[in-house]
Amino acid sequence: MPATAQTITTLFAAVVVLALLTRLWLATRQIRHVAAHRGAVPAAFAGRVSLSAHQRAADYTLAKGRLGLLSSAFATAVLLGWTLLGGLDALNAVLLSALQPRWGDLVYQLSLVAAMMLIGGLLELPWDLYATFGLEQKFGFNRTTPTLFVADMLKGLLLGALLGLPMLALVLWLMGAAGGLWWLWAWGAWTAFNLVLMLLYPTVIAPLFNRFQPLADVALKDRVEALMARCGFAAKGLFVMDGSRRSGHGNAYFTGLGAAKRVVFYDTLLAKLNGSEVEAVLAHELGHFKHRHVRQRMLTMFGLSLAGLALLGWLAAQPAFYLGLGVAPNLAAANAALALLLFMLVLPEFGLFASPLMAMSSRRHEFQADAYACANADGAALASALLKLHEDNASTLTPDPLYVRFYYSHPPASQRLAALPAAPAAA
Repeated sequence: MPATAQTITTLFAAVVVLALLTRLWLATRQIRHVAAHRGAVPAAFAGRVSLSAHQRAADYTLAKGRLGLLSSAFATAVLLGWTLLGGLDALNAVLLSALQPRWGDLVYQLSLVAAMMLIGGLLELPWDLYATFGLEQKFGFNRTTPTLFVADMLKGLLLGALLGLPMLALVLWLMGAAGGLWWLWAWGAWTAFNLVLMLLYPTVIAPLFNRFQPLADVALKDRVEALMARCGFAAKGLFVMDGSRRSGHGNAYFTGLGAAKRVVFYDTLLAKLNGSEVEAVLAHELGHFKHRHVRQRMLTMFGLSLAGLALLGWLAAQPAFYLGLGVAPNLAAANAALALLLFMLVLPEFGLFASPLMAMSSRRHEFQADAYACANADGAALASALLKLHEDNASTLTPDPLYVRFYYSHPPASQRLAALPAAPAAA
């Protein structure tokens, strides 16, 4: 093996081991910290959260943490199986000989990516089944039936094929036909594709999985529309989504771009919060738009994708990239699909160590949105809503601080409530 390939193998193996140890260390810290504080409600929440609710949230967090330990180890084994142990190389050899001579490079490459995605999905299926019908069922959150689970999975596969395969075909063609700057053209196509998806999602994609009804509560509708008018915000409509078909968790969100934006409330959220609390939660979401967080996140995503594709453009031309990751590059066929798949496999291992920066930025945005909500709605109602949602979603009140730094896109409840200008004294 050439020295450069050996270097890549050593670096990759070291990063994979370090990433696994980091994930396991963070997960065990979280488990120990939550278990150590399970016995008593934190003083800041005394009288607001019952001991039984606090312990249920702790037990739910511990169960998810233990499942995460196993799934992290399994995912690492699968990653090594695809790369250094020769899984992708073997799959490529089979499809290359079976498809490329008769159907050409594009069909062979599309088939390689599709086959790997399907195999990966099958390997993940037992974990998804247990998470839905085991863990979520145990804690009373799951409302997904086996029939609905299968229907969602089949719809996802069909949608992925209809939307993903043409986009993938374009990227693979650009990698082979657009010269050394193919990655710039691919980035433009990828960006346009994502913008189109954002436009189509509210009216075409989301209704395939959920039912959306106009908000029928006239008093709440008037209240929400008055809030949006005060904040200078326009939306295409206010809708209620049947989230209760799948889960007991509640949420609210904006979707779409420009004039196509919609406000969507989970029916589970409306069942748990009163009018003032719903208004405060919506004001928080409006705060994200007022501070241009959505635009910032989009620009960040597009910037990172540009940098990633530029890096892939260089790596795809290096034989050591393939050899170092356990794959023999094709000599008489295109290598674009192999390069793309290897990059997708490797990138998350390196990305783990950048996650604290991304999480920190997201938590800062949440604080800003909370402050905006308090300025434009009832801060006490926001505090009450946050407490209800944390209790109903069984979110632990005592997460490990370092775990929070790596994984929490939202600040823990104690930090959010302490930062609210109008938070009750108990919070």
